[in-house]
Amino acid sequence: MSRRVTLPGADELFRKTTLAAVPSVEGEEAPVETAQPTVKNAKTKGVRTTARRKPNNLDRVPSGRERHDEKITVYLSPDELFDLEQARLLLRGDLGLAVDRGRIVRESLAIIIADLESKGDQSIIARRLRGR
Repeated sequence: MSRRVTLPGADELFRKTTLAAVPSVEGEEAPVETAQPTVKNAKTKGVRTTARRKPNNLDRVPSGRERHDEKITVYLSPDELFDLEQARLLLRGDLGLAVDRGRIVRESLAIIIADLESKGDQSIIARRLRGR
């Protein structure tokens, strides 16, 4: 008899689970909805699997501290990265707000998009991009 412990493999640890039923208080089984997305013809439509929505100003709040599944890569110059880090340190040191660089970028993005939606052609982003 081996003294080694048998552990489950990666397939078993990271498998997708769906519950068909959950026992209720009285011992009966109550049906539970599965958390699988319903996407029609996902393979034929291309990359987008979620419907487009028209955001309004009430929706324009940054996501804050939560897990983000979407990702983009943004290249910054050394000066821009230094300015971002200085802003983070200023927020932490002078204002007592412990935020990371990603949170600063998401907040800034929310502010700029809200300004664009409300002012349009006169928004700060439109004026700055037009000037270059």
